[in-house]
Order: sequence, then structure tokens, then C-alpha cells
Amino acid sequence: MKELYLEAPRGKIFDRKGLLIAESLNPDFNKNTDWIESQRLYNEKEAVSHLIGFVQIADKNDLKNDHCLPKLKLGDKIGKKGVEKLFDCQLRGVTGKKIIEINTLGKHQKTLGLIKPQVGKSIVLSVDLELQKKAYQLIKDKKGAIVATKPKTGEILVLVSSPSFNPENISPSLEDKNKPLLNRVTEGLYPPGSIFKLIVAVAGLEEKKISEGTEFEDRGVLEAGPLKFGNWYFLQYGKTEGMVDVVKAIQRSNDIFFYQAGALTGPEKIKLWAERFGYGKIFDNFLAEQSAGQIPSPFWKKEVFNQDWYLGDTYNLSIGQGETLVNPLQVNLATAVFSNGGYLCQPQLLKIKNQPTEKVNLNCKKISLSQKTLDLVREGMKRACFTGGTGWPLFDFRVKDQSQEKKQTRLIQTGCKTGTAESQSKDHLPHAWITVFAPYESPEIVLTVLVENGGQGSDVAGPIAREVLKVYFEKEE
Repeated sequence: MKELYLEAPRGKIFDRKGLLIAESLNPDFNKNTDWIESQRLYNEKEAVSHLIGFVQIADKNDLKNDHCLPKLKLGDKIGKKGVEKLFDCQLRGVTGKKIIEINTLGKHQKTLGLIKPQVGKSIVLSVDLELQKKAYQLIKDKKGAIVATKPKTGEILVLVSSPSFNPENISPSLEDKNKPLLNRVTEGLYPPGSIFKLIVAVAGLEEKKISEGTEFEDRGVLEAGPLKFGNWYFLQYGKTEGMVDVVKAIQRSNDIFFYQAGALTGPEKIKLWAERFGYGKIFDNFLAEQSAGQIPSPFWKKEVFNQDWYLGDTYNLSIGQGETLVNPLQVNLATAVFSNGGYLCQPQLLKIKNQPTEKVNLNCKKISLSQKTLDLVREGMKRACFTGGTGWPLFDFRVKDQSQEKKQTRLIQTGCKTGTAESQSKDHLPHAWITVFAPYESPEIVLTVLVENGGQGSDVAGPIAREVLKVYFEKEE
């Protein structure tokens, strides 16, 4: 007699509308090898790979550290990244068994007993597969990331990283110098550039270092000792913008305003507020593949480089440059704070059922900041996406109105912030950022786009964001 093990098919993975993302084929019970395996298949492979992850045969470490019930057996597969890893216990089934009779030559004579494997539990993700596919199409020829969430719940609607890989065969990606296995949404670390000015505005206003009426004159360049710090508009076009208040500073992304607001606020307070918005941190109960990034400070600089902190360091921090590093997920969830009334949400990968539309989910915690501060930053973000702002691809943003005739369109006002962040490598183009929520008055979606070494945020990331938003608002429910 001989025992054969039958691998349990893993549970199915669906998107929020019930579209199938991953499934396992049942094992062929008629084979008579010692281990009969099921096959894991993925729809839209490259589009979902960083979100879903992949499975591999469990190694000794996996067997030793297994905390799930039922326990792994030698030869079992385990989720190694993404959703497959995070929800491995639910998706994993129970291995089956076949008892056969063999002759002295080891040939199968007859089957004596069969215990069929139990299929793992299925899960329904918060992700919108159609939106995910569109986002991937828009960025697949670039290096970058797109992430979208629901602002009142933290539910992930889109999580795309490029370049991507085939989750059914990861071998070709292991040695690829473009790092296709790196999840740029959660592991990729970049200077945020002007996106970070939103945090500096909050820190300055909340610490009472600036107010609604505070104005600084933009003369094009500010000096700090021997160093000169210019405003982007002056450096590109040779123009200055006169007296600038906080709303105009966000609208125009005025560096001179933020250098001075940051200097008044100080690096410690800026860091404090950045961390309250989720920067420099890892989110619990989420994908294992996360990098915290860093918000530098005088203490940090002394510890790491044994160097003093200078005014120029504060200026760099105030416009999201220098040693400041964040990932696109952090940017997205920090942006959501300005769209949902001041709540920082934990990112969620499972669809949340029966969520009242007017309420913020329990996964979200209120940040202690005034309504006045929120209103001022929101107004700046609204104007950034309006004529005269930096987010020109979202000026007069219109979509087809599905409830009307095809010729009808409706205007959707957004709130946004663009960013063009110098990369550490000077021979590369800057990183292009845009982060946006829409509709402005009653936000349904927060979207963040990063194109690595792409160029100007508004020119490169902006059009991608517009196309993703178009698909979101034109889709039929």
C-alpha cells in the first residue's frame, strides 16, 4: 500500500464587483505520483501581480514558522507576496490523500481509498479590476506606480507597479535589472517634491507660525549663506509672483513661500506633522512588502552623517527634497486626509460591506487639526487643478454623463497637488508626481500617480491621472 497526497486548491480571489482574479485548477486524481498538485492561474497576470503576489513550494523556514491551521506539509505551496501571502491562512485548503495498492515493481494495481482535498476559502478584494487594467495599460511602458483608494474607508481600488512580472512564472524576473518584483507602490522610495508642501502648510498653520493672512514676497531666489534657493517658476521662466499667501502657494507650488514657512516652523515640527499623516511609517495588517521611508531631522542627520543641520537643509525639507523619502501609498493616504475631513485611514485590501456613505470607517483615525487648516489646504488644492494652477491636465475636467445622451458631459471639480522631484541621480530626469481627490465636494476616489524619472509632474503624471479618473467616473455601476 502507498499513500499519495493531493494538493488542496487555494481559494478563489475576486475583485469588488465579483470578477475573477485568481483560481486553482483541481488536481488530477488519476495521476499516481507521490504528490498530485493543483495549478494556480491568474487573470490579467501582469496587471495584478504586485497586488496579488504569487505562490511557491514552502521551504523549511515556512514549515517551521507556519502559524495557520491547517499546517503546511512538505510539498505544499504557500503565498509568497501580496494578497497570496497576506491572506494565506484563508486561501489555503486542506491536503487530500489517496491510498493505492502497488505491486513489487511499484506499479499501481488499484485505488483503496480517497480523501478529497478541501478547497481554501475565497476572498473578495476591494480592488476594481477594470480600473486596475486601465491603470496598468497607462503605465506599463514606464517605471512607476499608480494607487487609488476610497477616502472614507482606505479601501484599495487600484494598486499597480511597473515594470511588472508574470505571477505564474517569476523566474525571468529574478535577475532583471529593472527590478520588476519591486512593488513601487509600497516599497519604492522617492523624494515627494512639491507634494510634501501640503504637510509643511499644515505644520506651519497648526503650529501658529503662519496664518491665512501670512504673505511672503517671491523675488525669484532666496539665499541661505553661500547657497541660493530658487522658485521653479523663476528658474524656468524668469518670472516672479509677487506677494504669496498659503492658498496661492499651494495653487502655484511656490517654493519661496514654503522655504520661509518651513524655516519659521522648523524641521522637528515638520517631521512631527509628517509622521501624523503616515509618513516614515509602515501600515499594519497590510502587504508585507513595505518600506517606511524617512523624514530627516537635525537629530537624524547627526546620527547618520555626524553633521550639523543647516538652514539649507530646512529649505530642502520644506519642498520635499534632500533626504526626504516616501512611497506612493503614503502619499495617497496622506492626500485622503484632505478629502475625508481629517482622517488617516489604514489601507484595506478586502471589500468593506454595508459601509454608510456619509461616515468614515473605523479603520480611519482622526488627526487633531483645525477645520480652518483643512479648508485652506483644500482651497489651495482646488485652485491647483483650476486655471492658473499647476495641475493643467485637470482644468475643466469633464466626463461623459451615463445618465444623459452620449453628447452630454459633466464637469468634475478635483483637488490636486503636482510634484516634480529631483532624483538622487543628477543625470536622470526628475520623478513626476500627481495626487488628486474627486469630486471636490464629496470625494469618492483618491488617486496618486508616480512616474520614475519621468519629468514634470503636471506634464507626465497629470494626463495619466486624468485617464484613470475618466474611466472611474464614466463606468456604469
